[in-house]
Amino acid sequence: MALGANALSPRGLKLTRNYSPGNAVAASHSVVASTIGLPPSANLEKQFRAEGLRLADSALAAHLFTDPKREQGLVVFVDARDDEHYRAGHIPGAFQLDHYHPENYLAAVLPASQAAEQVVVYCKGGSCEDSEQTAIFLRDAGVPKDRLFVYAGGFDEWSARHMPIETGERNSGQVTSALPAAK
Repeated sequence: MALGANALSPRGLKLTRNYSPGNAVAASHSVVASTIGLPPSANLEKQFRAEGLRLADSALAAHLFTDPKREQGLVVFVDARDDEHYRAGHIPGAFQLDHYHPENYLAAVLPASQAAEQVVVYCKGGSCEDSEQTAIFLRDAGVPKDRLFVYAGGFDEWSARHMPIETGERNSGQVTSALPAAK
């Protein structure tokens, strides 16, 4: 019954697709195990380096967001979250690429990412691994790894820093500054 529901669902998973590209999970565990005792940012940086990716902190993400090259399409942000979270709020102008359903997004994201000088991939942040998996997906699809950054703080950190947020679809024009979370 579950297989039938999956087949009928518009968000159903393709049963023949490998949702863990490469040997990312095994590599992640071995890297983390070898870095016990290092600060979390050092663990992440070493883990991403093992995948050929670079880590972007909040200062770099903010700098790239304000870089004039972003307006020229040379700096691209990619949101790795699902439709519901993306529409509720994302970094203004960010493309969406839910790596569980890449066929819905690749036509727009891949050409933009391949033409960009820098691509910043993010998800919720914290323990969310969607940004890493999406960056690996882009790398494996032909985006040069030296152009890929993973913003580990993600959308949660972006909004906590009161950075601009766009709601709705990409380039909807509905941009506001994040408000402090209610206590």
